[in-house]
Amino acid sequence: MAADKDIEKQVEELLAKMMLSEKIGQMVQINGFKGKIPDELRQKLREGKIGSMLNEIVPETSLELQRITREESRLGIPLIMGRDVIHGYRTIFPIPLAQAATWEPSLAQAAARVAAKEAAHAGFHWTFAPMMDITHDPRWGRIAEGFGEDSYLGSLFAAAMVRGFQGDNLSSPDTIAACAKHYVGYGAAEGGRDYNTAYIPENLLHDVYLPPFKAALEAGVASVMSAFNEINGVPATGNVHTIREILKERWKFDGFVVSDWNSTAEMISHGYCEDMKDVAKKSITAGIDMEMQSTAYSDYLEELVTQKVVPEELIDDAVKRILRIKFKLGLFEKPSVYSAKLPEKPDEESLALAKEIATKSIVLLKNENKLLPLLKELKSIAVIGPMADDPYEVLGTWNRDGKIEDTVTPLAAVRDMVGDNTEINYIAGLPYSRSKDTSEFAKAIKLAKKSEVVLFFAGEESILSGEAHSRAFLNLPGAQDVLITEIAKTGTPIVLIVLAGRPLCIGDIIEKVDAILYAWHPGTMCGPAIADLIFGIESPSGKLPVTFPKTEGQIPIYYNHKNSGRPPEGKSLTMIDDIPLRAYQSSLGDTSRYLDIGFEPLYPFGYGLSYTQFEYSNLRLAEDKIKVSDAIKVFVDVTNTGDMEADEVVQLYIRDLVASLTRPVKELKGFKRIRLKPNETRKINFELSASNLGFHTNEGNYIVEAGKFNLWVGGDSNAGLMTQFEIVE
Repeated sequence: MAADKDIEKQVEELLAKMMLSEKIGQMVQINGFKGKIPDELRQKLREGKIGSMLNEIVPETSLELQRITREESRLGIPLIMGRDVIHGYRTIFPIPLAQAATWEPSLAQAAARVAAKEAAHAGFHWTFAPMMDITHDPRWGRIAEGFGEDSYLGSLFAAAMVRGFQGDNLSSPDTIAACAKHYVGYGAAEGGRDYNTAYIPENLLHDVYLPPFKAALEAGVASVMSAFNEINGVPATGNVHTIREILKERWKFDGFVVSDWNSTAEMISHGYCEDMKDVAKKSITAGIDMEMQSTAYSDYLEELVTQKVVPEELIDDAVKRILRIKFKLGLFEKPSVYSAKLPEKPDEESLALAKEIATKSIVLLKNENKLLPLLKELKSIAVIGPMADDPYEVLGTWNRDGKIEDTVTPLAAVRDMVGDNTEINYIAGLPYSRSKDTSEFAKAIKLAKKSEVVLFFAGEESILSGEAHSRAFLNLPGAQDVLITEIAKTGTPIVLIVLAGRPLCIGDIIEKVDAILYAWHPGTMCGPAIADLIFGIESPSGKLPVTFPKTEGQIPIYYNHKNSGRPPEGKSLTMIDDIPLRAYQSSLGDTSRYLDIGFEPLYPFGYGLSYTQFEYSNLRLAEDKIKVSDAIKVFVDVTNTGDMEADEVVQLYIRDLVASLTRPVKELKGFKRIRLKPNETRKINFELSASNLGFHTNEGNYIVEAGKFNLWVGGDSNAGLMTQFEIVE
């Protein structure tokens, strides 16, 4: 790849040769035609009126489209071919939310590296990932595609995936350009309803929703995608403040911004644009460089420039940004550095990585009487549930190019693990997760009775999470909870394995099962990862990247909330029936909580059990007072007090006790995944720069104030040791 200064020279020279229609053509992206090339498309390519295509999945067609553009158009500017490569291409890794549960960003980087290699070899140059929208609402279907509720954790994973997709050199034949999406505030959609309105104060925008995008920019992300939602009355796709002012001017982003699918035209439905001509004007003014699928730019931009309604300088800026990335990708090189051949079956290294990530992402939520791990020498195991042997649903949302023949299901992996000495009594019980057909319940109960333990694989199908797949109720769908309840009556111990794209409200069945593994949608190597944990080859080490609510009525729920003037204290009321008859109002206490469900979540952010136990001790600071220009050094001893080698995620939280704007009750500021042998103690150290302990004002300015801070270190956001330090003038 040419040096950046050479690329800038090439961009300027090419731009000087372009007619206005050709410039606008670079700003147009259209969908593929499933292997076909209509005559109208051929002509537009020859005329330089298309700069990018997406979803052309036939490699030979992709090559021909590129040939037409390079050889038959006046300037021979290559297309950039895009595809949604969200959590794998042929090798399907756990959904991004699950990857965040590993608390190991380097694994996400490695997964993106594999996905980039596979997608690039299929002829794609660009992925619309990673998604880094912070959300506090698990009803939102797209929570599956992001990294959860915390900006710090999300920022690290966002940057890691960008580095994985783009590698060290964007022109290498096994890299693809990444796209930071959805910019911005999409995860704050009102009510968890997709595409919906978001109201975000300026300080919250900068403290919560923007940091992952800033981290992606610092990692060198090539492109950014605007969001569907509106922010404080202005659609994100037409938002001058967020795109033009913050992203391009303040942050100096030099890549290009693409709209989401038809999001430009949808500004008419928002009530922000009068017609498609108005759409074109407001989109380019805001800073949208490329329009995905809709036709406002191709239909109206030339007219708007000719009429001097839109300055041609805006067009030039957009085109330079697009050409810059095309040059960086090496698309102008002859022959092209990219091939176009569908990848063969995933290689062993990719499958091993997929298994490792799945294993580390699974969270142990309950383990009554240390039921897990199971002994391989059991005489009989019942494997029950609609997710036990389904090779498709475990792949999760946005599985566009994976193959079910690559999937190893939980049933297959359990059978392989125990061999012929253990009888496996399998029945789905329900044909799919939403089914209410009880016809096989009697058989399932019979198998449970004759088995020493039940492995129940429950959850939600992949179609129930993802884009436009919000849910009002987060219970296990269908009659799964009914079947679990009936099996529990047999007295046979139950291990519940949940495979889902989001947190589910499983509080009603927690007491009916003995152990719970939350496995998300784990991808191609689902089965082997789960089997290794069930039988103790590895200890569970995943930690929740999102708070689990007891019920939908607690939503939005997140660990780093603000305090009220009357914060809840002590033990929650959990049942409205506990309230005495004719009690005086104040006898219940005047605190911020629900009468019928309390204030605690079902499981807190950062939570996850292990087959061993970890003890935290000797929390200490190098000094308890620092200046704004200094850093504070934190030390803590962590001991594995159990009898199994295992991983622990050591988490550090702070709270700014008094500030000019109220601060959250806790904020994650550091974590380390460590592995300890039985009885091993390790001194863990963190270094916190005081400059990273500030916040943004209502005007969007970042400040660090003097004052006292609480600091905790522990295994989740609720547990741990506490000390205090102070930032002084």
